[in-house]
This record gives sequence, C-alpha cells and structure tokens, in this order.
Amino acid sequence: MTKPSRRRRGVTTIEDVARAAGVSAMTVSRVINHGKNVRETTRAAVLEAIERLSYSPNTAARSLAAGQATHIGLLYANPSAGYLAQFLIGALHAARSAGVHLVIESCESEDADEQAEVTRRFASSDVEGVILPPPLSESQPILAELASMGIPVVTVAMGAPQADSLNVRIDDHAAAMEMTRHLLDLGHRNIGFIKGHPNHVASHDRYKGFCDALTQADIDCDKAPAEQGYFSYRSGLIAGERLLAREERPTAIFASNDDMAAATISVAHRMGLNVPDDVSIVGFDDTALATSVWPELTTVKQPISAMAEAALELLIADLRIHLPGTPRKLTERVLSHAMIIRESSGPPAAARKAKKSKSVRTA
Repeated sequence: MTKPSRRRRGVTTIEDVARAAGVSAMTVSRVINHGKNVRETTRAAVLEAIERLSYSPNTAARSLAAGQATHIGLLYANPSAGYLAQFLIGALHAARSAGVHLVIESCESEDADEQAEVTRRFASSDVEGVILPPPLSESQPILAELASMGIPVVTVAMGAPQADSLNVRIDDHAAAMEMTRHLLDLGHRNIGFIKGHPNHVASHDRYKGFCDALTQADIDCDKAPAEQGYFSYRSGLIAGERLLAREERPTAIFASNDDMAAATISVAHRMGLNVPDDVSIVGFDDTALATSVWPELTTVKQPISAMAEAALELLIADLRIHLPGTPRKLTERVLSHAMIIRESSGPPAAARKAKKSKSVRTA
C-alpha cells in the first residue's frame, strides 16, 4: 500500500475540521487529545468531521508522545568546514538526548530549481521537521517547498524571520559593533573590513555593526577600506591580499568569519608582516580554526553547537504542541555571544610608539 504523501496529508487542516463541525480549532484539539469539558454532541460532531474530511493530526506529535522514533532533517551547505563541524556536533548531541533520528543531507547548489528538487527528495525520506542552518536558512526555494508540504522548519541565523517561523540566532549587529570598538579602543582608526556572503542577512548585519561603531567614533564608514568575501578561506585570501596591498595599508582588518580572518593572517605572513605588530586581524565565530592559526585569533564567539541544540529543541517542542492548520507565531531564541581576545589583535604601531615616547618623557 502506498503511503499518503505529505502534500495530500497537509491539505486538510484543523481549521477545516473546526469549520465543518461549527466549533473552534481549540475544541478540535481537545477532542483529538481526549480533553475534558467537551460536550458529547460536540465531540461526536468533531469526530464525524474528522472522519468525513480524512483529517490526520500531526504524526510527529503523536510519535513523540508515544515515545516512538521521529526523524528530524538537517539540510546544509556551508563553505566553512569549522562552522559546519560545530553545528553537526551540537545537532547530533541534541538528537541523541531527545531520542530522535537525525537525517542529514547536503545541498550545495545555489540554483533555485535544483534546491527545490533536493528538498523534495529530502522530504520524501519521511522527516517530520527540518533544521536549516545558514546559508540555506535564507533560501526561499527551500522554505517555499517545505511550506507547501506542511513540514515545520526552524531556521538558524536567519536575520529576517517570517512572522510565523521558528528561528535561532545571535545579535550579529551588536557583536560586530563590540569587535569594532575593541579595535578602536586599541587605537586603530584605519580599519579594513571583509564582508560575508552578500546573500546572507547576517553579513549585512555585521557590516552595519562595523559601520555604526565607526560612525560613533566620528569615522566615515564609506571611506573605510572594505572587500567582498563569501565566508570561504579562498575568498579571504583574495580579499586579504587586496586590503594589505593598498598604498595606505589598514592597521587592522575585521573579517566576517574565522576562515577569512585565518586566510588574511596567511597573506600577512607571506608579505612579511607581523601580526599584530604590523596589522591586527580579527574574525567572527570562534571555530576550531581560531586556535589552529598563529597567532591565535581574536574573534566573536558564536555558540554554534548551542544554536544547533536550541534549534532541535525548538522544533521538537513545536511538534509536540502544534497541530496542522493552526496559526504559528514567531518563536525565536537569541543566544548570547562573547568577545574572545587572543594574540592577533594589538595597538597599531603609531599608538605603541606614542605610548613608549610618553613613558620615556615621564621617566
């Protein structure tokens, strides 16, 4: 016997049943869950409507309630191996703790049709909900395909979540402002910036945080040297070379992730520059790469594993309580970030000389 597709199962909603029985969606929910305080005539009307409309409540919620295995999907594509490794560790740990199976699939293509096709194939594996880490968390073809099949989704690092979505993120804007202020407090005024992928909201939030911090320090962000990156090591090499080859070389460079920051450090070494004496270089994420390079990287700690765990917990909680067809409000968890100060950042040469000269005069 062929199993009904999710698309067909998702056609009839709890609101359809409520309208057919002349009651509220909440009353239908009480009947389905064998709640009290429901008149027998009302219960009979609801059950008749359920049978007539062939309505099937959320199977994932029933499985969770019965302690049966539930399959949660994780669809990924991330140019940073360090980010992806931490995310998978967090997701696998949370899945093991929750007693659910994690189904993992990659989607490397940026073509809309191919993304939609991968999503359809992925959904056919009977996943009850899907976690989308960046950059797929902002893929409209994937989000639209999953919505059409009635599969709940939790996005991670989605800077502009929809009103009816589940989302986990940090405050990228505030984090970037803090890192920029760190460089300003060290005495840097000519600070370069390597942007993240232009299709990601987080990239724009980080650049805006950088610019807002400069503006508060009376520095024109439009005149600050900036290069486009794509969160990959290779794009960091290209952007780092362009910044460090400038006639007026920046005294500090803020890269939008650790991969690009590490690449910039390698460029500096190749050019015979000392980090941080000749140029300070800082990153974002605090992946394993941050402590694998020399000097170790000053960076923003994004709790990547914790974000993956929070995403799975949020999705499971939604599956337990949410019935198909009922409106969903935005549920978002904003996790804390932290500044991790290591050896790759320090005062610019001019500030060090001024400090040394002042100490000599004082002596």
